[in-house]
Amino acid sequence: MDGDSPSRRLRTFRSLAGNRPLVRVVVAYALFIVTEYSVWLAMLVYAYRHGGATVAGLIAVAELVPAAVVAAALVTTTRPAQATLMPSVAATPRQLTAANVAVGWVEAAGFAASGLLAGVLIAVGGVAAVFAVCAGLGVAALLLVARLRVPTLAPSQERVPAVLGGLRDSLRLTGRRPRLRLMVGLLTAGAIVEGALDLLIVILAITVLGRPQAWAGYLNFACGVGAVLAATASVALIGRRLGAPILASAFVISGALAALAFGLGLPTTVALLAVVGASHSLLEIASRTLLQRSVPAHLLGRVFGVLEGMMMAGYAIGALLVPLLVYLGGSRLALLGVAAVLPLAAAIGGRGLVTLDAEAPVPVVEIALLRSLPLFAELPAPAIEGLAAGLIPLEVPADGVLIRQGEPGDAYYAIAAGELDIKQQGHLLRRCGRGDGVGEIALLRDVPRTATVTAHTPATVYRLDREHFLTAVLGHTPTHQQAGRIIDARLASGAPASNDTPRAGAAEPD
Repeated sequence: MDGDSPSRRLRTFRSLAGNRPLVRVVVAYALFIVTEYSVWLAMLVYAYRHGGATVAGLIAVAELVPAAVVAAALVTTTRPAQATLMPSVAATPRQLTAANVAVGWVEAAGFAASGLLAGVLIAVGGVAAVFAVCAGLGVAALLLVARLRVPTLAPSQERVPAVLGGLRDSLRLTGRRPRLRLMVGLLTAGAIVEGALDLLIVILAITVLGRPQAWAGYLNFACGVGAVLAATASVALIGRRLGAPILASAFVISGALAALAFGLGLPTTVALLAVVGASHSLLEIASRTLLQRSVPAHLLGRVFGVLEGMMMAGYAIGALLVPLLVYLGGSRLALLGVAAVLPLAAAIGGRGLVTLDAEAPVPVVEIALLRSLPLFAELPAPAIEGLAAGLIPLEVPADGVLIRQGEPGDAYYAIAAGELDIKQQGHLLRRCGRGDGVGEIALLRDVPRTATVTAHTPATVYRLDREHFLTAVLGHTPTHQQAGRIIDARLASGAPASNDTPRAGAAEPD
């Protein structure tokens, strides 16, 4: 994973533009981020102006504690839904990492934009103007994804049960698995810092620097600019180990916060906040990507639900920590105390993080792809994860032949991206794309390929060899029955389902 060339990473990143569902998810998430941060900042400014750090902290807790419980209980709030949706629409594991980089950039840009937006709106129309504008942005985000439908990562019998039962089971699951405890703990520590930083920026702007309250938005904008720059550079994370970037980001955040404690003036404060924003962006992108790589796919929704609840609790702890430290020793102690949070977390979990990073990643993108195929929709999680581990990605150029009629069948192909034409005796039978598979008739009926499959557009497919395919299908009665229904329907319509054997033009990615 460490030998990726810059050109290959750039090609992977560019491939996101052609994935329309992924683009819709990312744009909607951007609007959500602007709305969330703008409203949050407006609330803190209002509370701090009317009651100081203590009132601001209490208002933050009043919002965040219920949100933490609801997020963990419902499991599918915005961030968990977004985190589990992306593997279902990504075409390759590399594209998933690139999508996380894009989301990190979008979140950073949204954070910067929200600071600037909140500052301008507060200066022009007061806090109420922030709420009015953000309501409209929230509606726009909803419309973008309202009709987006993708298959779940877990079969129906494994989906989360009732709310309270799902919360209890998810917490137990996270507690039993060391790798989950490690990643959730680290991200929660980052949330404590972020929750504290939101209030610290308000204190820095109004009390330490003596600026008007709109400057809380402008300082957030500086932090967001750093995050945008770092998120742009985080394309280098594609295909790489993530443990070292996570630890380095944590220590840089702490160093910058500690430096802010010594009142270095407006220009230096702005620069240090940009460094904090940059490092926090890298920490978030790398940590969430590593968690997606490391968690069994059918558990992603539940784990990210717990994570969101824990992070909400972390924000609340950070918001309470600041007024306590301000009371004990002023803004300097508050900054130094918050700066110590991430080094403590790294000291506790750093070695485990490196070990986790070195382990083989869970093939979450491949699992999502197989789960989208009707043929494999009912397979239990262990079986489908075993199949996913055996998939081999192939890139087929436009007009390239994937399968040739009359040749023996030795594999099944799941289509991840692009469009393929199925032709019999030169006549087009059907065109298929993501969510379709080809190759089952020859394997299950032990006959030669019944049609030729060529790429109508450049395509990405995953090859599953004959042995693994037959073991999975024949060994699971509902799947075997489903395969029979698919084959009967396609043979009756004259549109075969089985067609593989790649030629030389179908090769593994560079």
